[in-house]
Amino acid sequence: MPRFVLLEHDWNGVHWDFMLEDGGVLRTWAIDAPIVPGRELPARALGDHRQIYLEYEGEVSGQRGRVRRVDSGTYRPLVWTADHVRVKLEGAHMLGEVELRCIKPESGETVSWNFRMGNFD
Repeated sequence: MPRFVLLEHDWNGVHWDFMLEDGGVLRTWAIDAPIVPGRELPARALGDHRQIYLEYEGEVSGQRGRVRRVDSGTYRPLVWTADHVRVKLEGAHMLGEVELRCIKPESGETVSWNFRMGNFD
């Protein structure tokens, strides 16, 4: 089973990095608000990260702050396309489905994503 990790990243404020293992890298999204089940939160797709972050906690190179692991575990992909990811998590704290949807920008706007955990009925 592929793995996931949620890191609290303290760098120019605090945000949370949600990472999904995919083909030797970690697909990564930054979430700027604490994760609350059932609530849609804005997210930003980041570049792929190294798999070391599945286990790493501490200072980030290049003076990019510090990370602390909030949760980790395995996941099962339910939907995996370029603009829609839905997975079922099996972590110590994060259990159930998480969905990430790309928001198509109007011309000139930055691409963004929505993150939501649970309550998809």
